Amino acid sequence: MNGGGDAAPGRRLTLAGQFLALQLGIIVTVLVMVGAVSLAQSDARLRQTESRRMLAVAESTAARDTIRVGLGDPGREEVLAPLAESVRALSGADLVVVHDDRGRPITLDPGPVDGTDEADLPGVATALDGRAWTGVTDVAGQRTVAAAVPVIGEGGTILGVVVAGSDYPGPGELLVLATPNLLVYLGIASVLGVVGSLLLSRRVKRQTLGLEPEQITRLVEHREAMLHGLKEGVLGLDADDRVTLVNDAAVRLLDLPPDSVGTALADLDVPGGLRDVLVGRVRGRDTVVAIGDRLVALNRMPLETEGRAVGSVTTMRDRTDLVELQHELDASKTTTDTLRAQAHEFANRLHVISGLLELSEYDEAARYVSQIGGARARLSAQVTERIQDPSVAALLIAKASLAAEQGAQLRVATEARLGQLSEELAADLVTVVANLVDNALDAATQNAGPDRRAWVEVDMVGGGGDPVHVSVRDSGPGVPSELADEVFQHGYTTKDGSGRKRGLGLAIVSLVCARCGGEATVSGSEFTAVLYDRHDDEENGL
Repeated sequence: MNGGGDAAPGRRLTLAGQFLALQLGIIVTVLVMVGAVSLAQSDARLRQTESRRMLAVAESTAARDTIRVGLGDPGREEVLAPLAESVRALSGADLVVVHDDRGRPITLDPGPVDGTDEADLPGVATALDGRAWTGVTDVAGQRTVAAAVPVIGEGGTILGVVVAGSDYPGPGELLVLATPNLLVYLGIASVLGVVGSLLLSRRVKRQTLGLEPEQITRLVEHREAMLHGLKEGVLGLDADDRVTLVNDAAVRLLDLPPDSVGTALADLDVPGGLRDVLVGRVRGRDTVVAIGDRLVALNRMPLETEGRAVGSVTTMRDRTDLVELQHELDASKTTTDTLRAQAHEFANRLHVISGLLELSEYDEAARYVSQIGGARARLSAQVTERIQDPSVAALLIAKASLAAEQGAQLRVATEARLGQLSEELAADLVTVVANLVDNALDAATQNAGPDRRAWVEVDMVGGGGDPVHVSVRDSGPGVPSELADEVFQHGYTTKDGSGRKRGLGLAIVSLVCARCGGEATVSGSEFTAVLYDRHDDEENGL
């Protein structure tokens, strides 16, 4: 037995795998968010604080008289370097550089600003225009938070520029600076993690219908055991007509491969009539389908979730044995009906003879007896002359009496020639002929009228080791051409001229023919059946 859940084209994570992946995703997301927020706030705070501090250092330096004197008198530029170094050391800045009115650095730190020019400090040009500048720039390959302030002389003349800067810390230092707020963020992250875990738990419970893993395990085991123990076949399909579950009985009845779960129904070797029932194109209760030499009754139940079709489940039962029992009961009923018809016929004739005798019409009575006895003898002679098998001949004679009672005529074709049959083939042929004749009588009598007498003609050839070909025609309207391929598959009859489901007579005919290696076909009002002798096949090792 093969059972499965929703088959997917690709490999899917298990429930535990999904749970772990979602938990890890939540944790990683929260940590990344916390780190990003902490670094961003620390960076913003550092930029703001250091920019203000460097601006204050630059402004206080530019306001010194010594700076104005050194920039205003080229002969006294030597006082600028010691002053800049002193300011740098006292303020804690990493860079203090004085530029002249052309933006050329006058004081250079021997370290990181060696070779610094206006291109390295873009704020110098802004300061030469009379505006202070703060920002982050690269100085000799080192990121620096810098501030540039103009040095203003008498009359508002720009004498030069003072630049103060502080080295920009790396990510690690920023993270250390963010430590005071990190605990707050971790608390927020913990809350988010708990909320995320609760939401995840609700999702998992919703997906598992509130069942715990142990309960799910027991449920699956129970379902597997139940499907194993069912005598009826069970086949489940999803919305795309892929097999989702199938038990042993269904595999045996439908002749499916054991690994058919997850396979599309179109990719399986399923006959068209059976596929129509499984996918819902043919609907009905206990729909009978001939599958090989078996008759299977199918019941399809669509599945819906929240108003959306999600697939179907079809149960199936092997009705072959039941049909054979029904056939035996039908044969007994046919025999009873035939005896009743003959008894009715004989009673009517006895009444006629009794009346003639009471009227002293002895000659007429003798003639009547001779007439009816000759008709019966002629019918028996015609049948036995053309049909050598006793059981088939007896069936036709009995059916002739039944047809006469229904106001119809049963005749045997003049070309009919049937030889001796084996016991098995004779029993199968009686089944086929009885069902075809009954079906034909019903179709013919329902369409008979005052000026149109119903008739049925039987023709058969073969026997003596040859295949038997049976043809039964009637005066009815026949089977519509569009139903010719379905009448044997789903147990249709022509009893009411419309091809409605009325019984299993034609399905039994198809089943018997298939079991004998032959087939049954229909064209209009003529049914044809071909049967082979299974006894001969067994002796020949076939």
